[in-house]
Amino acid sequence: MATDTDRTPQRVRHPIRLRPLEVLKTERLTPRMVRITLGGAALAGFTSLGFDDHVKLFFPRPGDALPVAGPEGVSFPEGAPRPPARDYTPRRYDPAAGTLAIDFALHEAGPATAWAEQAAPGQTLLVGGPRGSFVIPPAFDWHLLVGDETALPAIGRRLEELPAGSRALVIAEVEGPEEEQDFQSVASFSVTWVHRGGAAPGQPEGLSTALAAAEFPPGDFHAWVAAESLVAKALRRQLITERGADPRWLKAAGYWKLGQAAVHEQHTEN
Repeated sequence: MATDTDRTPQRVRHPIRLRPLEVLKTERLTPRMVRITLGGAALAGFTSLGFDDHVKLFFPRPGDALPVAGPEGVSFPEGAPRPPARDYTPRRYDPAAGTLAIDFALHEAGPATAWAEQAAPGQTLLVGGPRGSFVIPPAFDWHLLVGDETALPAIGRRLEELPAGSRALVIAEVEGPEEEQDFQSVASFSVTWVHRGGAAPGQPEGLSTALAAAEFPPGDFHAWVAAESLVAKALRRQLITERGADPRWLKAAGYWKLGQAAVHEQHTEN
């Protein structure tokens, strides 16, 4: 039987690196999700140990200063205009092939969406990090993964990395059936899709209702939530107060926030 020690997440720091990578391939997974595969000599040594790691992507405009990687992180010349940057999940890294796949959820106009919609082989993307990994052991009776479109890359990666004999329950919100993805895993898993059907994104009702109705398997579980920031916070509270989640084995993050740009928040309080 697994012990608490077996289930303790581990934080691992990585050296700060900035990598100019080349676009090798683009693939439209669904109408609103694009997978872009990157490669190049600069990818050597890339490390990502956690399924919800994030790298920082830079989208320079004419006249923007390029960042420089140092021991304390990424810096810019003082007073120089900085390029827009966004955090994204390393969806799949293949060291043998020398490729890194990143999935872009297309939404309202922004630098990442604008770049992803026109990306083509031969273009360059500046990738920083990841600065570290938060490694969640698989030694639970089962795993709960909850989120909206922005969480799908991490959810898909977690399912692919869970070992045979593991069990997972996924609750995912998308616009409609055309946005559902076909996940692959050697683990046993089920997916409940929540469709907004034209409703505004970033509202808690859909995921909250599905979470309340979900039939949980028996045993100890790790819960992972990522969505709009206030939605993720509300779902965390619901998991603890209504579904018996152990706060030690619960990670909730705001991958975006209504009315704000470039937000990534961790929620640790009820």
